[in-house]
Amino acid sequence: MSRFGEARFLLSVASLAQLPADAGAEVAFAGRSNSGKSSAINAITRRRGLARTSKLPGRTRLLNFFELAPAQRLVDLPGYGYASVTAAEREAWLPLLDALRARSSLKGLVLVVDSRRGLTQSDEAFVEWARDAQGLHVLLSKADKLNRSEAAAALRSASERLGSRATAQLFSALRGTGIREAQEKISAWLSLASSGSDAP
Repeated sequence: MSRFGEARFLLSVASLAQLPADAGAEVAFAGRSNSGKSSAINAITRRRGLARTSKLPGRTRLLNFFELAPAQRLVDLPGYGYASVTAAEREAWLPLLDALRARSSLKGLVLVVDSRRGLTQSDEAFVEWARDAQGLHVLLSKADKLNRSEAAAALRSASERLGSRATAQLFSALRGTGIREAQEKISAWLSLASSGSDAP
């Protein structure tokens, strides 16, 4: 049973003035376009259609906030690495992303990486950008597309490359692989607000 069963859409943010109050706790999801980010959010919250999915990459163009419980939120960030996104759009996102990273309510970041691709140059750039955040956890998505030895190799490679910068796990929204592990990680981050702890 998921503790996120009451998750609901809260608001979409296109400017700094629209950001919700910096209170409570939030966890943000990031990833390359078409990495399976929206599917991961839906699987983790057990809410089909909460985050809108599409076969076309680059669908998420705003910061979308979802309320899990009072003062607890998930944030779906725009996918990066999609060529059709204009330079102006990317530049407009940067102040929003930097403001999000600086929020005291941001307790962790989840980076969704296609397990078949591994960490790309864009993913590495995000990992470096996230260094100042409280914590980073990588979901190696679409693990159902790999056999057991390939999945183990993908996890080993990602863990070695990430080192102490982030934790990593295998994940499949389709088969439910790793959902509980991801829920526990996110729950631990969200509980920081109520405990008053600043530990990653």
